[in-house]
This record gives sequence, C-alpha cells and structure tokens, in this order.
Amino acid sequence: MSLIEEIRQTVIDGQAKLVVPKVEQALAEGIAPETILHDGLISAMQEVGRLFEEGEYFVPEMLIAARAMKAALAILQPLLVDQGVEPLGRVVIGTVKGDLHDIGKSLVAMMLEGAGFQVVDLGVDVAPERFVEELQRGADIVAMSALLTTTMPNMRTTIEAIEAAGLRNQAVILVGGAPVTPAYATEIGADGYAPDASSAVRVARQLTGK
Repeated sequence: MSLIEEIRQTVIDGQAKLVVPKVEQALAEGIAPETILHDGLISAMQEVGRLFEEGEYFVPEMLIAARAMKAALAILQPLLVDQGVEPLGRVVIGTVKGDLHDIGKSLVAMMLEGAGFQVVDLGVDVAPERFVEELQRGADIVAMSALLTTTMPNMRTTIEAIEAAGLRNQAVILVGGAPVTPAYATEIGADGYAPDASSAVRVARQLTGK
C-alpha cells in the first residue's frame, strides 16, 4: 500500500493520531500537498460518504473520520494557501437563531471541508445579520440547519435578510435538519435541501457546478 493509500485508509478508519505523522512523512518525501489533499483526504471522505449512504457507516463513524480528516487538513492548509490552491468554494454555515443543535451542522461543515470547500462555521443560534455579514465578505454557499420546528421559520427570516441586503444572487442557499423537507426548502426560497451530511456535499457540488 502506498503512503497516499495509507493516509486515505487512516482517514476512513478515523485514526486521527496516525494520519498526522503519515501526512508529515508524505510531505517530507516530497509528495505535493495538493496530491495528499485530493488522493488522500477528499478521496477518503467520498468513501466515508458512500459507506454512510449504504448503511455501513453511521453518524459516529462519520464524525470520527471527519475529525481525522481535519487533523490532516490542519497541516496541509497553510501549504495549500502558499501554493495558491483554490478551494471549491466558500461556505458559510450555521444553525439558525434560537436553535442550539450543533452535531448535524458540524458534521456537514466537516464533510464539506473534506470535499475541498473552505468553510466558515458560525456555530449555533446564528442571527440573520451574521449570515449577511459573512456573505458580504464573499461566499458561494449559505448552509443553514434547524432541528426544531419552532426555529424553522428563522430560515425564511434569514433568506429575507439576505434578499434585503441585495445579496441573494451572490450565493446558493442550502437548508437541512430533521424537521426540514424539500417542500419547505422550496417554500422559503432556498436553492437546495439535504437530509444528511453526505448528501449535503453532493447537493453543494451540484448547485455550484463543482
């Protein structure tokens, strides 16, 4: 097994402590950071997404794999920036105002990062104004999560705030969370809906043409 294949497998297996020295070894051996990113990390997270969709992996396994990916990415990111490697796009993500649920949103953020997007995670209980502020700094995707039926209307409020700021055409809007449905996404004017982290990556790529 090549070193890149070993990196890929350690991410799939969620072995964060093993992946860091392997990435450092690959860099020391002259393997390009971009190669490690695409053939190691992104390829691994695509496989993790496939395993999840086929019912072999569940949320805990995805979280562990995503944490391993983030550990490796922390080493690569400064090098990728120095080399001018462009991310697939910039994502602003958060759980809407009044909602404190974090795990689903964080998993989507990590999976998007693992797919090659730059992610700005605003956390939970995010006011519409915060999404607007980050959009003004430049973003291709706004991703919103709600896990309570009582906070779902704040998705609409946020979209209305983005429209009022004149930024609606700047980025695609992706929504998700347990009570959210494709019909609700359409009703509030979102561009896309994803039921889970794996499909969020697929929808984000489709909506941005990446």
